[in-house]
Amino acid sequence: MNEKNHLTEGPVVKKLISLTIPMIFGMLSMVVFNLVDTFFISRLGTEELAAMGFTFPVVMFIVSIALGFGVATSSVVSRAIGRGDYHQVQRLTTDSLIISLFIVLVFAALGLLSMDWMFRLLGAEGKTLMFLKQYMRIWYMGVAFVVIPMVGNNAIRACGDTLFPSLIMITSTVINVILDPLLIFGLWGFPRLELKGAAMATVIARAVSMVLSLLILHFKEKLIDFALPSFQELISSLRQIFYIGIPTAASRLLMPVTMAIIMRLVAGFGTAAVAAFGVAVKVEMFVFLVIMALATALIPFAGQNWGAGNFSRVKEAVKKANVFSLWWGFGNFVLLGALSVPLGHLFGKDMEVARHITMYLWIIPVSYGLLGCAFLVTSVFNAMNKPLVATGLAVVRMFGLYIPLAIIGSRLAGLEGLFAGLCLGNLGAGTLSIIIERRPFHKYY
Repeated sequence: MNEKNHLTEGPVVKKLISLTIPMIFGMLSMVVFNLVDTFFISRLGTEELAAMGFTFPVVMFIVSIALGFGVATSSVVSRAIGRGDYHQVQRLTTDSLIISLFIVLVFAALGLLSMDWMFRLLGAEGKTLMFLKQYMRIWYMGVAFVVIPMVGNNAIRACGDTLFPSLIMITSTVINVILDPLLIFGLWGFPRLELKGAAMATVIARAVSMVLSLLILHFKEKLIDFALPSFQELISSLRQIFYIGIPTAASRLLMPVTMAIIMRLVAGFGTAAVAAFGVAVKVEMFVFLVIMALATALIPFAGQNWGAGNFSRVKEAVKKANVFSLWWGFGNFVLLGALSVPLGHLFGKDMEVARHITMYLWIIPVSYGLLGCAFLVTSVFNAMNKPLVATGLAVVRMFGLYIPLAIIGSRLAGLEGLFAGLCLGNLGAGTLSIIIERRPFHKYY
């Protein structure tokens, strides 16, 4: 393991910056990955693009499980590093990979067996269902290549190295960008495979990232343990990983459910409102890219220092991260407020769509700073082995604030009231997170 990557020493802000910057580029590459897939598939036709839309719930379910266990891996491994227990570091890394792979393979097998009736239940039929099954059959068979890099990269990050995981993500995106047109359209002598080609491009790109991730884990960080664990060690690993992985995966699965409910509310105000909301959410994706990168970086930093008993460094990191989020949110509030009208006309050729986009960008960005704090605090609680608090905050944010206030706002003041309700929900969630975040530190000060 590379000692220079330890996060228990040195200036806190400098460490957080060095962890966050590579993550920004890695996450941006994943956005590009998905946009490129969507662009090339859209060139095939409406039914093919619709088929890809139907894959979202299932892919999101599997990815949420993988991300949940990835966060668990980063948390347990980073705390073991902080304690200086390097046997546990190897054991937990290896067991995390095996456990996550096993769980996701079970779900993939069930998905293959239930593919026809499941997608019919979602509303797919005819050619769309045929295209959908072509894509998902290949995706399911390559699901290990999707999962292992997510978990493996989190183990690498736990060591304080966010550069190599980001380079792996970027490499995967580049390979996908190259292979998509070749395999979808049959360029340069390759067979024209259309949707099957898109699935194969994704699987091949992910397979390369899996190989790279395992090579880094084994040869650079020395985190793979080929010895068979004792029964007690295996049970201990299972307990630690499941304790964080299951609640984290569950909270991530709640996000698309929440978005579906909000979208249903927005749909009540017409197609223009739905189109505007979709555009605004994509704009937000870029705003929060930096915050999500910082939230990911906080897990290994807080985990290592919490494991080492350096509670003051964790407290300082949370404080600095929250302050940054507030300033970042304020800056984007000012920027998007100034650009709200031109952005509305840029993405909304219809005047009503443009007006709705402008209205959204006048209201919601007020809450970006505090919403970012909610994301950051959730990551820190997972790092401190308090996943139930993190999941509880997510549940309260979505079902105690976000959805109820959106419903109340929509009934009181229409679409504008709905947006105001979402804004208040974000503000409430961020404020609550900051208040609760202070509690774990009380007994140390």
